[in-house]
Amino acid sequence: MLATGSASAAAAAKKSESKRATATSVAKKPAGKRSTSVNRAVRVKASSRAKQRVRSAARGGANVRRASVVVPARLSYGQVYGLHETADPLDLKSSVALVLDQETNEVLLSKNSQAVLPIASLTKLMTALVVIEAQQPLDEVLTITAEDIDTEKGSSSRLALGTELTRGEMLHLALMSSENRAANALGRHFPGGLAAFVTAMNHKAAELGMQDTRYVEPTGLSSRNQSSARDLATLVKTAHHYPLIRELSTSPEYEVAVGKRHLQYRNTNGLVFNPTWEIGLQKTGYISEAGRCLVMQAQLAGRKLIMVFLDSTGRYSRIGDAERVRKWLEELSLSEEPEMPDTEVLPRVTS
Repeated sequence: MLATGSASAAAAAKKSESKRATATSVAKKPAGKRSTSVNRAVRVKASSRAKQRVRSAARGGANVRRASVVVPARLSYGQVYGLHETADPLDLKSSVALVLDQETNEVLLSKNSQAVLPIASLTKLMTALVVIEAQQPLDEVLTITAEDIDTEKGSSSRLALGTELTRGEMLHLALMSSENRAANALGRHFPGGLAAFVTAMNHKAAELGMQDTRYVEPTGLSSRNQSSARDLATLVKTAHHYPLIRELSTSPEYEVAVGKRHLQYRNTNGLVFNPTWEIGLQKTGYISEAGRCLVMQAQLAGRKLIMVFLDSTGRYSRIGDAERVRKWLEELSLSEEPEMPDTEVLPRVTS
């Protein structure tokens, strides 16, 4: 087993457990106690305000030829906590990684796996699980309303207000192409409404023993939706029991009719288009606080594996990390070396 970052992971997990790792709690720390990473986060906000002032001046007719303001990218929680400083033999770009055998629970690779971080649209796996277990009719027509508009991040959607799709179509778009309005509509149409749906999400997490996990909404747009790699592996293993989740999450493309128009959607995970990968379930996620995230169930080197990558830097880096793990496992299976000792075993999931 490759295991790295236990100290960093423990520190991150401890911070997240006490404060739920919110940006607000970090910002309220006394200035003298802030880390360099946190100071950089503060400078990001300051630079954003400066850039806005430059734009305002330009609109007001001021003679502004060049703006020397450079706005850094927003830091993820993993960057703020220094998790990217954890080295690993595979040189992964994800600050958190976990690979385990689905059948034996043997951990093959672990990097900061106990750190609790925002999980972005990986949230939608739990959204799908709650919808399916509630046995709500998939042919019931749901309508997109103003309540489904993203006020958290201001993201766009091709599902205009008034769009009518079946629950099954909404579920397909949420899992395959991470459609936020579709996911929110699924939560709104749950018995008791959105609040009851979020309660059901957290109840299911507790039932599965996902002690590091908390949900506040069904899309993943909120950075307060948080979990650990260990908990997410449990979620993937449970969701894999449902053929519909496996089918919809790995569908390469899907077309829906919206009035007289036909909208074509593609899977957000490029690996499902690669015939050399045998993927049984997958979900991607991204918000700036979470970085690029990916969970998968896949068969590699003759084993059924669960893979979790969190807080990856770069648009394609999570895919690159999956390829690095695949190459490592294939080389390992061809080697004549004995099986690596001191493997770690997670508790079995029975549901």
